[in-house]
Amino acid sequence: MHQQSTAPSAAERPLWDRPEHFPPDGVATWAQETIGAPLPFDRRSALPAGPSAAAPPAPHRARRPTPTPSPRTATASRAAPELPPTHAALICVALPGLAISGELGQLAGRGLDGFYRGGRRLLSRCQVRVAGREPLAVQARMTGADSARFVGTLWASPAAGPDPDVVVERTRRAEGSERITLRNAAARPLRLPVEVALGTDLAELATIASGRAGPELPATVHDSGLRWAKAGVASCVTADPPPSDALASAGLLRWELELPPGGTATVELRVRLDRAGPLRAVGQTTTSPLAPARATGDDLRVTPLLNEAIADIQALLLRDPAHPSDTYLAAGAPWRCGLAPAEALAAARMALPLGTRLATGTLRTLARIQLRDPDPRTGMIPGPRRDAGPHLPPGCTGTEATLLFPVLLAEARRWGLPEQETRELLPAAERCLAWLRSAVGNGTYLPDPQPAGPVRCETQAHAHRAALLGADLLDAYGRPGADELREWARALRAAFWLEEHGGGRPAAALTPDGRPVSRLGSAAVHLLDTGLLGSGRLAPGLLDRVQTESLARLFGTPALDAGWGLRGLSAKEPGHNPFGHRSGAVRVHETALAVTGLAAAGYEKEAGGLLRGLIEAAEHFGHRLPEMFAGEQRSAGSAPLPHPAACRPAATAAASAIMVLTALAGIRPDTPARTVTLRPVRSAPLGELVLTGLRLAGAPFAVRISRLGLAMVEEAADGLQLGV
Repeated sequence: MHQQSTAPSAAERPLWDRPEHFPPDGVATWAQETIGAPLPFDRRSALPAGPSAAAPPAPHRARRPTPTPSPRTATASRAAPELPPTHAALICVALPGLAISGELGQLAGRGLDGFYRGGRRLLSRCQVRVAGREPLAVQARMTGADSARFVGTLWASPAAGPDPDVVVERTRRAEGSERITLRNAAARPLRLPVEVALGTDLAELATIASGRAGPELPATVHDSGLRWAKAGVASCVTADPPPSDALASAGLLRWELELPPGGTATVELRVRLDRAGPLRAVGQTTTSPLAPARATGDDLRVTPLLNEAIADIQALLLRDPAHPSDTYLAAGAPWRCGLAPAEALAAARMALPLGTRLATGTLRTLARIQLRDPDPRTGMIPGPRRDAGPHLPPGCTGTEATLLFPVLLAEARRWGLPEQETRELLPAAERCLAWLRSAVGNGTYLPDPQPAGPVRCETQAHAHRAALLGADLLDAYGRPGADELREWARALRAAFWLEEHGGGRPAAALTPDGRPVSRLGSAAVHLLDTGLLGSGRLAPGLLDRVQTESLARLFGTPALDAGWGLRGLSAKEPGHNPFGHRSGAVRVHETALAVTGLAAAGYEKEAGGLLRGLIEAAEHFGHRLPEMFAGEQRSAGSAPLPHPAACRPAATAAASAIMVLTALAGIRPDTPARTVTLRPVRSAPLGELVLTGLRLAGAPFAVRISRLGLAMVEEAADGLQLGV
């Protein structure tokens, strides 16, 4: 006898409670985000089906929180794979190459270990034995964004006593090389047998992430090393000097090395795709789109913070193969080494103080994949879905990218994007703005995802900023539509505030029938990011002065401020998880937006507290910030907990360091008017700070912020005037 189910049918459930309607983005694989591919994901699965439609009318001001929709259910058949951890890995990046290692230095063929090129693992196992033993690992550290150094020791002489007499140093590089150097610290010559055990599965990263990598492949002897092949793909390892013996069945290369007292011997391995030349990393073969900026000051941590940020951005550069002069940023390693439009635009915007060339390449690349007629979503930049935590359905990163495009173009023009390049990109920006008006239709709000998603708070902030900066851009070039955009932006304001005792808070979203989703998290920082207009003015935002003050106060409370940065979801909210990437973890990008937004609004105490916490967190991560880390509360003597699946390096995290440091000077340029306005943080939370090698109006720019919070320009383009 069958019992009748009381659960609602799929058709009866709210749209966001139907997991089949929202394909998760999961791990952004190279298959979805192919390095250098003109279209990095399938448009059919990346965007909702059907024409754009506006959400039903919602109340102008929500007064009381109401129960939120139930979280999306998970089914066993669609359980997410357990990703190999990255928090303890040393990830060398020089895209399209990666080298991922554990702290012991040996590549054991487990987890993510290996050398990669274009998302395929060319070598998964590289284990060194000297005199039949593995060296004892004593140190592992990154020596650059693309290289790591491992040091081990061993006892080769029976009479060595407690002191090791052989040092084994390994230098691993993302471009596909490993240098193994042995140093004899004994007082007598040593004859050392050295073995290197090699192997690979030639698996793609997506397959490795899902736990389906498969067994190692059989090797064959090839040239001065070994070769592996499957399904039309092959990789090889060559050695210099050539080994004295190569055993394909065991995947072994062998040498007999003679080391005099104090002497060294070196073996260099090179990992290659078969019949392919040496890897040419984009960031190392093109003229850098980034100015060589430096930071110095009272806080000595600012120097390595900016240095690491620039190095990480350089390592994440990709090139459109059909247009080699156009470079853009991958979202992060190891999971997102392809084009992710929203992250690429956000990172390029934050990196504008280092010049406009990265913005130009990013905008040109995305203009080429923008949807055109006869697609009903013409003007949209496609993007995959992004998980939004337990209380909302996945959002569409294509919506965010489409709204960021005109903002980046407008602000890049202020920083010095040449007029000719601006004019070339203006039609694509106009198509983005036309899509916005079409998606809103006769309604007030922009649902996300289209056509029947919730009205997200951060989406309206993106749309409001795009409308105002886009209108400013249209006016500058005598194009129609500016007044209509400004009128819509005026109607949008103050729609998301929940009146509560003590000042209220922004709602996370409005449901399609107008009910507020009352969840407080770091997504609200987008309400403070209003964008740059002319004459050093910031665009008006969606919040009034009283609401901005209430939000600033909330950001300063322990429920949101973990002491290292802002939690993605308040610790007081149901469903809070300090490791939840949208439900409690500290997301570096959003914390940086909070710092700059609060500082610009005059809430320097809250901005300074978040800034100092973020810089202290960066120190624990070797000044190389991950995209996120756990939102555990900071305490005396504690350290931030890494997230085991976070990208590191990540484009937006690296660019965040550039944004927060330059925000201390409050640099607001207007190159078309030949002015720059400075609005420094008067409290000078890091003491004196000097930023040199920035780029503004096509020329070097340097600024000094004194301990009294006064900003002084020390170098600038000829004819550039200081605004009031």
